[in-house]
Amino acid sequence: MTKFPKGTLDALFVILIWSGFILVSRIGGRSELLPYDVVALRFGTAAVFLAPIWFFKRRVNLLDPKMIILALTGGIGYALLAYLGFKYAPAAHGGILLPGTLPFGTALFSWIILKERPSAWRMSGLVAIALGIACLAAEASNGSPHWRGDMAFITGSACWAVCSVLVRKWRIDAWDVTIGSALITAILYLPVYFFLLPKNIAAAPFATIALQAFYQGIMAVIVAMVLYMRAVASLGPTRIGLCMALVPVLAGFAAVPLLGEPLSVFVMLGLVCTSFGAWMGSRG
Repeated sequence: MTKFPKGTLDALFVILIWSGFILVSRIGGRSELLPYDVVALRFGTAAVFLAPIWFFKRRVNLLDPKMIILALTGGIGYALLAYLGFKYAPAAHGGILLPGTLPFGTALFSWIILKERPSAWRMSGLVAIALGIACLAAEASNGSPHWRGDMAFITGSACWAVCSVLVRKWRIDAWDVTIGSALITAILYLPVYFFLLPKNIAAAPFATIALQAFYQGIMAVIVAMVLYMRAVASLGPTRIGLCMALVPVLAGFAAVPLLGEPLSVFVMLGLVCTSFGAWMGSRG
């Protein structure tokens, strides 16, 4: 019987949750909700569930500079940029660029911060993923109006890569990262949202609000974060980053029947290349 490396199941569940995240975020992007509303629902819901755990069981130091950096990169930075991207670009673009560029970010920052050089297999995987990104760029050069969303996806992915590598470097427990970063993000972001940022949450149907609150606040922030950070601790950020490039093939093709977003030839080639690159890289 084949024995999988520790963290493999965690990574597989994260792939499924992130694929759903792509679709649910695009639904939010096409709704009345603004990106600022979705970020507030994401971390407001997470804070409601995590605050009692912090108070009664796991008093993570919310003033720790390391935890604040993780909250700014993997919390506010990633979420704001990701949801801004889904406001301007289709789910297939987010499916390629958010997880598709993650391997480059994790490989680069792992090299800089952790001094980990990518193996030959991982370099081969990165080349295939680069071809997938090039396919999307080819579509953009043909007059695609989604460049603002695409740039937001790439920058958001870089924020998540920095967070992942720093968690590995600082060896912070997965639950501590989840609780600390989510609560700090809520403390920093929600007052700014309530008093300064534009809102349109009152115009959105209850079902839309409930879907975003549940999936973004519980599945994406709590469940996926714990599993992702456990997988990073076991398998390393570079390998996990490559595995996350499998998300495009699931999210991209699911967006066709669920969201009615057609796949162009360039996008289909991009999905195939990035997924093949993830498989190549994870073999290393």
